[in-house]
Amino acid sequence: MLPTIADVLALETVRRGSPRVVAGADRLDTRVRWVHVGEIADLAHLLRGGELVLTTGVALPEDPEKLADYIGDLASVGASGLIVELGRRFVKELPPSVVKRAEEHGLPLIVLDRETPFVQITESVHARIIDIQLEELRASEQLHEVFTELSVEGASPAEVLAQVARLSNRPVLLENLAHQVLACESAGRDAGALLAGWEARSRGVAPAERTAYDPASGWVITTVGARGQDWGRLILICDSAPTPRDMVLAERAATTLALGRLLERHQESLERQAHGTIITGILTHAYADPDEAAARARAVGVPLTGRKLISVVIRPTEPADQALDGQAQLGELAEATAAACRDARLPALVGALDQERVGVLLPLPPRTQAEPALTALAERLRVLWRPGGLAFVLAAGSVVESIRDVRRSFLEAEQVADVAVRQPDGRAFYRLPDLRLRGLLHLLRDDARLQTFAERELGPLLAHDAQRGGDLTRILRIYLDAGRNKAVAAQKAHLSRPAFYDRLRRLERVLDTDLDDVESCMSLHVALLALESFRREPR
Repeated sequence: MLPTIADVLALETVRRGSPRVVAGADRLDTRVRWVHVGEIADLAHLLRGGELVLTTGVALPEDPEKLADYIGDLASVGASGLIVELGRRFVKELPPSVVKRAEEHGLPLIVLDRETPFVQITESVHARIIDIQLEELRASEQLHEVFTELSVEGASPAEVLAQVARLSNRPVLLENLAHQVLACESAGRDAGALLAGWEARSRGVAPAERTAYDPASGWVITTVGARGQDWGRLILICDSAPTPRDMVLAERAATTLALGRLLERHQESLERQAHGTIITGILTHAYADPDEAAARARAVGVPLTGRKLISVVIRPTEPADQALDGQAQLGELAEATAAACRDARLPALVGALDQERVGVLLPLPPRTQAEPALTALAERLRVLWRPGGLAFVLAAGSVVESIRDVRRSFLEAEQVADVAVRQPDGRAFYRLPDLRLRGLLHLLRDDARLQTFAERELGPLLAHDAQRGGDLTRILRIYLDAGRNKAVAAQKAHLSRPAFYDRLRRLERVLDTDLDDVESCMSLHVALLALESFRREPR
């Protein structure tokens, strides 16, 4: 950092002149950017701020008011201070008006009682400034080398923060835009105390600049992000005002984190593409020999030979938000799935199958049971999937022993996912036995005989609703789902009991059936489930 007025007064070359502070004694911590020797009164316009002015006063005006204006001009341009050598113009003291004006402006004013070569003062101060600048340059070069190496090595956020804490000896945290701590390096502090009430404290500190020091909290805050997509903040916790090196350190660390995330996204995207290509190749029989598929999978770190193979299909339960890129959301789900597999220590091929599904080919050791592995994967994915992300169902096909049978397992998983997504019940994963009658009807949905049955049972009702804009089909479904409990069904339909009973009587007339007959209701319920399987969109 630049020397202060106090640092300059401590130099031997200045001390030889017996310096006395006559004004601005409380401002001796003002930084000195440069030393300027000037004897003319019209000096202020030549300065840029931060200069310590040396003068003997021989060319300054005689008029006390003009002398006072001279002091005001120096203060207005940001001069750090004024040193006046006594003896040539001012013999023992400066005029009181000059001292008074300097005190009013908070401009440090020093007199030298002894003659001192100004060249020695300028050489000493400038040498000190240059040494400091060289030191800062070396420190900046060191930071550049450290963080360049971290970037090249693809260091994790925890590794980056560890370097920041080591170089600054201060706690440092990385948070997301929701003010949730992603990583923390306490630098020997009590991490519990450091993180206590973090979100509320962090929300109260919002500087306007991308990098800034907030004196109230003692935080150096720099935004983390790139290409206009900010995703977090790096916070360096300081007990005192940060040095310029601290500010540079925070910015370099933030840049490294942003670059690391960009590289990670790119790398993961390529990995998902590679995995998706292998899965698609297996499903379309693109590989002439299953051993080729196994070799390709082994090359990306997923061994398939000698393992039990289970296919998994993950499908969002709702269409993607129209305001967002649906394909991007599916890509994020695929990335989260891959991360969940890694966390659960389950090497797997993970890639998008189409616009609606993520596929996973999960190879399990021979003695590993499928159910615990699927449960671990589903639970970890629900933890990793971003807050506010689309809900999903995880469907699994049968366990197979050969790559040749993977396609059958995937087709089964797709069928299970298509059924489960229409009415998910919150279970960790779904398999064909879990779907019972609904699964059977889905498998038979393209059978003309099932379609004829549903039309025969429900055709008059569907035509009635279509012609009159009615909701009797919905009322029938609510009634049957409630186990024919009329009171419960009325409540679920948000109707009074008399109004609901009237709808049921209308249903009986339209369908020409008795809704108190168990067999008739069972037939209608099957027809409704079949109708759902015909309609592609989720309910």
